[in-house]
Amino acid sequence: MPRSVIASILAVVLGALLPASLDAQLPPDGPGGACASLTGMANLTITAAEIRDPDSGGLPYCYARGILPPAIGFHMQLPLPDQWNGRFLKWGDGGKDGDLDFADHRVAEGYAVANSNMGHDSGAEPGSSFAFHNRQAEIDFGYRAVHLTVVAAKEIIETYYGEPPEYSYFEGCSTGGREGLMEAQRYPYDFDGIIAGAPAHHYQELNAARTWLLQKMYMDGFAGSLSFDTDGDGLPDSPLVVERIAEAVLEKCDAIDGITDGVIDNPPACDFDPDRDLAEMMCAGDVGGESCLTTLQLRHVRDFYSGPYDSYGISVYPGHTLGSEPEWARLYVPHAGNRYAAGALGITGDHLNYLFYENDPGVPLPDLADLGLKPDPTRTPPEWAWWQFDIDDVTRGEGDLMMGITDATDPELGRFLLGNDGKLILYHGWSDGLIVPGPTIGYYEAMVETTFGGDLDAARERARLFLMPGMGHCAGGPGPNTWDRLPPLVEWVERGVAPDAIIATHSTDGVIDNERPIYPYPDQAVYTGPAGGENDPANWVAENFSRR
Repeated sequence: MPRSVIASILAVVLGALLPASLDAQLPPDGPGGACASLTGMANLTITAAEIRDPDSGGLPYCYARGILPPAIGFHMQLPLPDQWNGRFLKWGDGGKDGDLDFADHRVAEGYAVANSNMGHDSGAEPGSSFAFHNRQAEIDFGYRAVHLTVVAAKEIIETYYGEPPEYSYFEGCSTGGREGLMEAQRYPYDFDGIIAGAPAHHYQELNAARTWLLQKMYMDGFAGSLSFDTDGDGLPDSPLVVERIAEAVLEKCDAIDGITDGVIDNPPACDFDPDRDLAEMMCAGDVGGESCLTTLQLRHVRDFYSGPYDSYGISVYPGHTLGSEPEWARLYVPHAGNRYAAGALGITGDHLNYLFYENDPGVPLPDLADLGLKPDPTRTPPEWAWWQFDIDDVTRGEGDLMMGITDATDPELGRFLLGNDGKLILYHGWSDGLIVPGPTIGYYEAMVETTFGGDLDAARERARLFLMPGMGHCAGGPGPNTWDRLPPLVEWVERGVAPDAIIATHSTDGVIDNERPIYPYPDQAVYTGPAGGENDPANWVAENFSRR
């Protein structure tokens, strides 16, 4: 066959094959094709990528889901290219996590959002059980999952949009607050700005403290519980005494800020002494009643405020603040309203089994609230219950290895705040009953001292703490508790406008009934509105308060 014929045949064949081969390597046209092509990334395991409509309504986005070995599941919500604002947001987690959380509202604002399961699936390994004899899972939960998700997310963003994010942010509360501080300490170049609310950064001491309080409420047949058995069935069904304690605290402390609005603005400023100020509530003859306190119950009230201490009297963790009392009945006190399973049991009841000791002591019993069950240490696996915990194990150093994995307590933030020119917003509710605000205040003060040589003004150029009067854990409570967390940080990072105050509101049935500027710690808002009108709710608006 002549060479010219062969050449012609080859040209036809190559002409037919080459475009198809090249097309196979290029992402298909359109947002749907570009999204789907993420599954073809050679350097990441992306298991699914498709255009989705958000459950909350709004514009469609590209949804991508993947795996980071060995067990970190993560996903991303990517606005379509013409709707992206150029920013990346890592959305924080809560509790023990184990799921993938969505932030539809931030996607609607143009943020490319990522979240992970922190290295385990709660549907298969609920609570803390994922950590049983599994150091890798503990490390993933402690710090690795967030950082690797950030690295992977930035790679996906650059692939999908053709450019890296201009700014990167973190927003989280509780476990998410701990994640934010962990990032600032361990991976100071991951983010330009971090919002860390109510951080569980003293993670092991925090869970030990909760367990210590639960022991006092449950032990010896509920003898010292802040609840009362009204029908004689052996179960304390009424927490009325907690309500009375809360009323006594509010009566003593509410007006010290110049306003009587059901909110304690600055709890440390109130001189409340349980022995003195609850004296009228003591039970006659020390015989328990529904609305009075026995000597043992009063001791436990003091324990709530002092925080746990070991057998030598050494403090382990700060106590609850004045104004947190309404949270006690829900979180720590067994009664009929919580079916005798106080809320903190669901978060802390199996923590010490799996996440505190270097060598896990055993699996929990099936009913965390039934102290009549007897753990059997001879079984395989052995059984161990939270009521066997000894608070001295904290000061003996039994939890030190896990503290090194989960705790985010290093106050030296020079690399993040100075080297990376990062910005940090911390916030905490004064009435938080689940994670008390004392350690957050202590961390901020230690950061000022360590990173800025004690210069508060220099520290506030880069890191600010906001304490929310009357706010509970991350939200809720009688005080101003609602504001959009992210915009003040964006203004600070991108325009150099530091948040001089946060304007927070409280609403009842959708109607705002209290508004307040919250100033950076240690400054306070004081009423300076119309004279004589301080107790009129119509005057509880931002412009009637000034900085002190």
